[in-house]
Amino acid sequence: MGAVRFQRALVIRGGALGDFLLTLPVLHTLRGETEYLEILAYPQFAQLAQKAGLVDAARSIEYGPLAAFFARGAVQDPELRGYFASFDVVLSYLYDPDDIFAGNLRDAGVRHLAVGPHRPSGHMHASDDLAAPLEELGILTVGRSATLAIQGDQPNDTLVAIHPGSGSAAKNWAPEKWLALAEDILSAGPRLRLAIIGGEADRAALEALAPLRENARAEFWENLPLSSLATRLAAARAYLGHDTGISHLAATLGVPSLVLFGPTDPAVWAPRQSNVAVLRAPDNDLGHLASSTVLAAARRNFPAALLASGSAGTDNPRQ
Repeated sequence: MGAVRFQRALVIRGGALGDFLLTLPVLHTLRGETEYLEILAYPQFAQLAQKAGLVDAARSIEYGPLAAFFARGAVQDPELRGYFASFDVVLSYLYDPDDIFAGNLRDAGVRHLAVGPHRPSGHMHASDDLAAPLEELGILTVGRSATLAIQGDQPNDTLVAIHPGSGSAAKNWAPEKWLALAEDILSAGPRLRLAIIGGEADRAALEALAPLRENARAEFWENLPLSSLATRLAAARAYLGHDTGISHLAATLGVPSLVLFGPTDPAVWAPRQSNVAVLRAPDNDLGHLASSTVLAAARRNFPAALLASGSAGTDNPRQ
């Protein structure tokens, strides 16, 4: 590392998993511009950043006394005031429409404060939008994408991971099509294994894929802590999913990925890593996307030997 601009820097990031991962280029850039970098975020995201060596320390944003910094004239915790004042630069992405939080940070003694969007505008790629505040600090973002250097489980050259859900029904491919695709993947080779990722928001998709629970080559990764999921996912040979935070996680871990897009714009939201291929549904409607089209795209973009045999890619009657 050459000469640094700041001795101590803090990034404050709320939002969902995808929001956090789209901010990784900022963390990577600041890592080279500061002697010490800390993040204030949700615990599971903070832990992920630490595990990847992106930050020197992390603190949970779920801390009661922090609420006083969002109110005018509130009595603020002296320890928190001293904590914020200890940084040469603070970059905040919290929702703060009336600049109350920003004003309280400055009042606490923050010398350099840059404010980023809590949610990208949609007029450019999200990571560019999120990196824009660095320019206020005289820093140019290094790289348009970033990775998470997390050591996975023993690499498995036959493991394909899929995430058949998301937080929005409009962004989801039909569960029965995921089942058809999963069966096609398993039929592509006797050594292939399949991991199905899901959480509470993915219940309908997981129920549709329940027949796979009887298959010894399929396993369900349900409601895993984010750090554990990252460790398992890093060992996968390929990944398929929707426009979700999990897809961004697979991308940043370096897993060859195929991401299905419907109504959302991949020019704004798609992972930028070179290991990612995007498949946009006809008419931006995932209901118009055939299983054969997805399987063919997977064959084109995944390691050549992975899906080389088995199904010829004809439409599955389950559609």
